[in-house]
Amino acid sequence: MRKLRHARCASALGVVLLFILAAFSLLAFHEGSFDAGALLFGGVVLLTVLLSYCLLACFAAHADRLLMLIVCFLYALGMVMQYRISPETALHQLIMLGIGLVGMLLMLILMRKPRIFRILSIPMALLSLGILAALLFVGKESGGARNWISIGGILFQPSEFVKVALVFLLADALTDHTHVKDLLPILLFVMVAISLLVLQRDLGAAMLLAGVFLLVFFVATSNIRATLAAMLLGGAGAYASYLLFDHVRARIAIWQDPWATYSTSGYQIAQGLMAIASGGLWGLGLGLGSPKMIPAYHTDYIFAVICEEFGIVFGIGVIMLYLLLVVRGVLISLNAQDRFSMLAAFGATALLAVQTFVIIGGVIKLIPLTGITMPFVSYGGSSMIACMLLVGILEGIAAQSGTLLEDALIRAADETLSAAQEDATEMECEEDAQ
Repeated sequence: MRKLRHARCASALGVVLLFILAAFSLLAFHEGSFDAGALLFGGVVLLTVLLSYCLLACFAAHADRLLMLIVCFLYALGMVMQYRISPETALHQLIMLGIGLVGMLLMLILMRKPRIFRILSIPMALLSLGILAALLFVGKESGGARNWISIGGILFQPSEFVKVALVFLLADALTDHTHVKDLLPILLFVMVAISLLVLQRDLGAAMLLAGVFLLVFFVATSNIRATLAAMLLGGAGAYASYLLFDHVRARIAIWQDPWATYSTSGYQIAQGLMAIASGGLWGLGLGLGSPKMIPAYHTDYIFAVICEEFGIVFGIGVIMLYLLLVVRGVLISLNAQDRFSMLAAFGATALLAVQTFVIIGGVIKLIPLTGITMPFVSYGGSSMIACMLLVGILEGIAAQSGTLLEDALIRAADETLSAAQEDATEMECEEDAQ
């Protein structure tokens, strides 16, 4: 059974590699002249996928390889689109991916002893709030949000790593406590963190934290009343933000009717919708679209660029891959060997799911647009590293559960064999006695 599962993963790996080879071959010729850099970059991406898969197999034989292949396809798709738009940004993104892969492997190893994160829960909470508070004074503004910090001339978004810390903080708090009165510290942490993010105008991250908290809280406690009360409190906070902050009212107005302000604030949403529509079902073809007509085409609106060049059918396929990723994450959570690991796996899965829903929902005008990245695909080093850390959490828990399950099966088989040998010995003795 294990050989069959790995054979299927090998077939899926071949599909991912074929996609990379075909896409970068098209990019090498799409402008009428040969671009050797495209083939070279594609070769590096191809080797990165192979390295990711092989390292996972070496470090964790029982990790979820299908989950890793989904992630590999998504970041390969992101590399294709980034190189198509700008080889320079694609190179930077590839470097961040390399750092993210190192972080994923480190997280995978650390998850063998998840107690480490429980011990560090209070320092993580204080550091997260301290960073978010400091950004109000020293943070750099980009895209309307004051949530960036510059290190060596490179911009980082600390809120991405706060979201990873939230996964462990929620898992730690909800492992031993399920009553609301015992959860006041984590409730206070989430409320303060969301408030700081709103003050920074980072509405996307605030929505993510609120959504992940509600999902993990409900799964851990099954308390419908408290969950509904938290939703009402969140709704009241959102309405208060609408009344207090001009930028929130502007986002809502643009979402309601982007065509009314097409030449100014509604231009981005309108152009994104037109790009998706112009691609039709099957797309204009890789390299034949006009992505730079859309503001933030390589970050917030990468899904619209994908739909324009690959088609709506391909876009739906990408959404299905995200759904499959979520399913694999939930299965890892259900098979976790302890409550903390179960909640950590579910929290990581919920974070990826909510982030995907928020950004794609904003691009297709299902919900108001907020400035976050599409996991593994959009340009953004902080987001790439944080998402790979979440994958490391999931793979680490999957590997640990698989190892324990295999040990249990081996022990059960040994016990069964010993019992059978004892029965055979007793039967021989009885025959000799007769």
